[in-house]
Amino acid sequence: MPATQDESILDIVARLEMISEEIADKALDALKSAHREGAVKRPEIERQLTSARRAVEKAIGVLSRLD
Repeated sequence: MPATQDESILDIVARLEMISEEIADKALDALKSAHREGAVKRPEIERQLTSARRAVEKAIGVLSRLD
């Protein structure tokens, strides 16, 4: 893979890592909010955010393995 393409993929991976962290922060905020409100189960929004974060993490893994 040409160097510029490697750098391009590395840039995408770096952006996805930041997005993953943002999603994790939002999921934690949702959990904290639910806890403050007395919820006893994980809120649906947190489940969806966690699922989205897993998908982003999977994309990071795939892109990181490209040769």
